[in-house]
Amino acid sequence: MSETARLAVFFLVVLSVWALMHLYVGQRLWRLPGLDTSAGHLALVLAGSLLFFAYPLGRGLDHRGWGGVAYGLELVGAQWMGVLFLLVSALLLVDVLTGFGSWARSFVPAARLGGLTLALGLAAIGTVQGVRAPVVRHAEIQLAGLPEDATGLRIAHLSDLHLGRLLDERWLAARVAQVIAEQPDLVLITGDLVDSDSRHMERMLPTLRGLRAPLGVFAVSGNHEFYAGIERSLALMERAGFTVLRDRAVAVRPGLVLAGVDDLTARRQLGARGEPLVQALDGRPAGATIFLSHSPWHAAEVAARGGDLMLSGHTHAGQIWPFNLLVKLQYPLIAGRYVVKGMPVLVSRGTGTWGPRMRLWRPSEIWVLTLRPAGAQGVSATRNPT
Repeated sequence: MSETARLAVFFLVVLSVWALMHLYVGQRLWRLPGLDTSAGHLALVLAGSLLFFAYPLGRGLDHRGWGGVAYGLELVGAQWMGVLFLLVSALLLVDVLTGFGSWARSFVPAARLGGLTLALGLAAIGTVQGVRAPVVRHAEIQLAGLPEDATGLRIAHLSDLHLGRLLDERWLAARVAQVIAEQPDLVLITGDLVDSDSRHMERMLPTLRGLRAPLGVFAVSGNHEFYAGIERSLALMERAGFTVLRDRAVAVRPGLVLAGVDDLTARRQLGARGEPLVQALDGRPAGATIFLSHSPWHAAEVAARGGDLMLSGHTHAGQIWPFNLLVKLQYPLIAGRYVVKGMPVLVSRGTGTWGPRMRLWRPSEIWVLTLRPAGAQGVSATRNPT
């Protein structure tokens, strides 16, 4: 199957799930007091149709240069994604508690109204949390093989900025200021710097060039770089002054090596062949090795091949609770700090958001890591998922 066909199948599945979610919520709201009228039903159909198409329509109009109209539709559609997920979750909970409407039937309308209220309340809380600045989290990491003269080296780790119409230049400038204030020696970006249209990231290049560190800024691709056009996306990163690691390793200073791979999730979706971990880790320069991978997969193999620290993102920790329960089925290392086969692994919740500007109990974050040689005084990376 070609890459185009694989992506078409992927988006067809997504669209089918999207449609089923709308049908489920519409059916559950159809008989609610106040909506169980001809006018109420018409309002549900019209609102549901508009919200169903708002996000893709906004994206499409953006490509045609419709500016403010496109932005408004994209914003409404993005927020609706979060609201819809919470509606499905709340109404499904009501269905389970009422035997899908077969128990306590007189109570069902009130229970569904309560589910609607709960979902909207959580959406409001999630929006407030989603627009807040990412928290800066600090940790000390002990690395085997790190030279003593690298003790105290500081790394800023960012992931999943999703730069585009919703997370724009002003938002990016604030994130750059946050990072620069931490005075890192090295900045690492683990994918999804761009959202889905690289034109918007190109507009932000002057701001991105302000992201600097003495040892440089290094990045790997995420799945959204592939969706936006991998070659163009990575070329923009290089124009911003970043060094892109595509299945390769480099020594950033004596005794410290960075290795990185193109996104493993996108590889699977597109049916890409090859052995990226072998290419990135075998034959690398000597030294403590930090491995960058957008998707937090294959940590055990990275450890077996001599990785000393693995940094990832992609999961957003589910972004909106309880979506994390579904995400964890495919990405067991969902967020926080772990140890796999003796190797520390840190999975970022993401610096930005995808889709809705919402985060429910899963705040955005920037990690600042201070490196120590193994056995030095300090806090080692122990399993502490968050």
